Amino acid sequence: MPSVLKWSSLPEAGMVSEMKFPVPWGHIAAKAWGSPEGRPMLCLHGWLDNANTFNRLIPLLPKDYCYMAMDFGGHGLSSHRPTGFPYHFLDYVSEVRRVTAALKWSRFTLMGHSLVPPAGRLTDLCLGIQTSGGSVAGMFSCIFPEMVDKLILVESYGFFPAPQESGTWLDSKRKVIEGLLSMEENKPQPPKVRSPQEALQRLLQANSHLTEESGKILLQRGATEVPGGLVYNRDMRVLKHNLDPLTLEQSVSFLRKIQASVLMIIAQDGIFNPEAENMSQYFVKPLREAFQSNLKHFQLAKVTGNHFVHLNDPEVVAGLINIFLKRDQSSKARL
Repeated sequence: MPSVLKWSSLPEAGMVSEMKFPVPWGHIAAKAWGSPEGRPMLCLHGWLDNANTFNRLIPLLPKDYCYMAMDFGGHGLSSHRPTGFPYHFLDYVSEVRRVTAALKWSRFTLMGHSLVPPAGRLTDLCLGIQTSGGSVAGMFSCIFPEMVDKLILVESYGFFPAPQESGTWLDSKRKVIEGLLSMEENKPQPPKVRSPQEALQRLLQANSHLTEESGKILLQRGATEVPGGLVYNRDMRVLKHNLDPLTLEQSVSFLRKIQASVLMIIAQDGIFNPEAENMSQYFVKPLREAFQSNLKHFQLAKVTGNHFVHLNDPEVVAGLINIFLKRDQSSKARL
């Protein structure tokens, strides 16, 4: 099985290398850009996406970094969890720690995309069926604050607080449990084979913020070619993921633990658009004010574009990120 040792043999700093980090249930897949001697950055994708979400952005960022974009378990090229073991939010946070431990990174920059699905409504979000790179990055930065020197949140406030109504929360947990049991009781069906065009169109229909080009990029890592077409790689149990969100008060309290400098990039037509129907507005203002009042180094940047601005139009955010990264270049990868 490929391991981190393969990475050290890269002949050129600009090359991309595929990685596999062994874990008890299989492996965590990742792709690396640059030299292992560069400044370390770990990149976390959004819900049902994969490491390819950073394909167009990373080539525009500083060349003296080593970038590692990982696939969360059940996504992209990473292994699925064993039968009977559902996906929990902290599992993804622990995967970040597993990867950085394998790399022997003691301090690094963390970039996460997304908080919720682009088309998410409150009824969907309360089911706890989504974990995204931004929320994982936010939580990791609170649990391991000494490890993160810079935190970049793209279309994310770092936390997704629980619904304020206790009945809604309890109902969501019931649906998650019953949904998982139902999936286990039903006879496993072979993955549906779709033509490349059908697979792409289905992806685009589920993600209205994606351009066709961006959809193709995600599909390259999100599907496997088989006789007759493509099958999606994702574990269907990810759709029943147990988020276990914090209360708004807990989120505000936790973010005070962050020691990193924070850059938050919010797209004008993204999921936090006041006119969007994702019902996230009840926590946006309190979290924004908490970041601004509690962190010494916090920058909020609003840009044109939608939820996938970093993939659709990476030039829009690359300049902001480059300036942010160059403010302090004391962190080095320790491999």
